Amino acid sequence: MANFEVMKILFVGDASNMHHCLAQQLRKMGHHAIVASNGSGWMNTSRDIDLRRNPGKIGAVQYVAKLLTNLHKMRGFDIVELSNPIFLQLKPWRIRPIFDYLKKHNGKIVLSALGTDYVYYHACFDGKTYRYSDYMIGNEPSPFYQSKEYEEYEEDNWKADFMKRHSDYVLERIDGVVACLWEYYVAYAPIMGDKVIHAGLPIDVENLTPHFIDEEPEKVRFFIGIQRNRNILKGTDRLLAALENVHREMPDLCDIERVENLPYDEYVRRMNRSHVLLDQLYSYTPATNALLAMAQGLVAVSGAEPEYYDLIGETTNHPIINVRPTPEGDIEEKLRWIVSNKALLPKLSHDSRDFVVKHNAASVVANRYLNFWQSL
Repeated sequence: MANFEVMKILFVGDASNMHHCLAQQLRKMGHHAIVASNGSGWMNTSRDIDLRRNPGKIGAVQYVAKLLTNLHKMRGFDIVELSNPIFLQLKPWRIRPIFDYLKKHNGKIVLSALGTDYVYYHACFDGKTYRYSDYMIGNEPSPFYQSKEYEEYEEDNWKADFMKRHSDYVLERIDGVVACLWEYYVAYAPIMGDKVIHAGLPIDVENLTPHFIDEEPEKVRFFIGIQRNRNILKGTDRLLAALENVHREMPDLCDIERVENLPYDEYVRRMNRSHVLLDQLYSYTPATNALLAMAQGLVAVSGAEPEYYDLIGETTNHPIINVRPTPEGDIEEKLRWIVSNKALLPKLSHDSRDFVVKHNAASVVANRYLNFWQSL
């Protein structure tokens, strides 16, 4: 392991426990790391400074008061890692003075590209960055982009000029970008050049006990988690429909466990009862849910396109069952293959754990961050 100077790192914002996982690992490595976040919303992930916002006007006032009373704890850090240009639950023009404060009173400011933002949003529509995305499939709007869920989800309006101005303001003043997925890396690379790296998602493999599939199961237990307000966005509506069709065809060979909006810790526990996790449909890369499952010996049905394997340099171990939003029938075909070839699940189970340990162990990802931070 490389030797690094002891660093003070502040993470502002979080998504799917990523920053908290990194902070835990950095502390183990002797660094000082603090997370200020809203707990990733309903996931209620751990944080050191609570920035949860309650609904309504009173909640807004309380949120601003909470933020201002905690600002003095957010200075004097070597690195401030932001979860998004919109790293607080405020409008951009209210975020800007907080950004300026963090810039003035700390060392380097780095952006974690780990979710939808202005840069990623517009890459989805440029017709060249992706073959498909959350928003477009080829030249056609995706089911999500045509849905009511899109109208409710895009409350910050990524199309607006004020969002472009805010994104440009932040990107002109930060010191670098760390992308957790291939999708975000290729969106930022044309803009940030050598100031962007791909580091992957950190998974705390040391504290995730594998439950390997040691023999061919009589019935394949499929697990799918639904986020109510992101069901169409993640494609879990189509994954579940395909899974139910396969279950009707092969009821004696497979079962389904379906859960909704569980807190992070309970979600991980419930997942362990199954053999195969279904995650995202419109992704090129396995995200947090898929990697968590794989670290525990489950087989993941998710995104795992050749572009992703090329980026991480993996040429031999490809354990993820890659599903695509097109052509129609691809999902059911892959699910039928799993059930018909369930004798392969024990090998895929062990290969999945090996994959995450090699590419996404929290210590591996943390070292990539440290290398990048200290190069700035």
